Amino acid sequence: MKQHRDGASDRNRSAEKTNVIRILEQRGADYRSFFYGDGEPMSGEEVAKMLGEDPDRVFKTLVTVGHSGEHYVFMVPVRNELDLRKAAACVGEKNIAMIKARELLPLTGYVHGGCSPIGMKKQFRTVIDETAELFDAILFSGGRIGCQVEMSPSDLEKLIPLTYSDITV
Repeated sequence: MKQHRDGASDRNRSAEKTNVIRILEQRGADYRSFFYGDGEPMSGEEVAKMLGEDPDRVFKTLVTVGHSGEHYVFMVPVRNELDLRKAAACVGEKNIAMIKARELLPLTGYVHGGCSPIGMKKQFRTVIDETAELFDAILFSGGRIGCQVEMSPSDLEKLIPLTYSDITV
């Protein structure tokens, strides 16, 4: 797979490599990268539309904190919302809450709109919505605004431990 959708040469793209792409290359992962837009944040549905992709297979990465103080990562399709009760139940927490945007960068190394489940400062328990298993490949943030990567859920699971669960509203 290892290709760029926008047709830019690898020489031009090497300057744009994110930590996610570096990790994928180091691990020999099968992926495609997509660079788009001007670096301005946009909704996940706008990203899916811009890339001409089914929004059900484009996932957003959400970081939460549980009642215990532990952090968790949830991946849900961009047009869906995380069900906090279902999410808490699947990780064994009394309740969970989204972390504040200002906490994201120091905790994960990523900014809002560019958060990827791959390459965080610390690997948190990650749960992906069970609908991911319906697709041969899904898209998610490549580690910065304006970059998405596409890979199979099973290949993603080889890189980070994943649990599949019904976690959307």
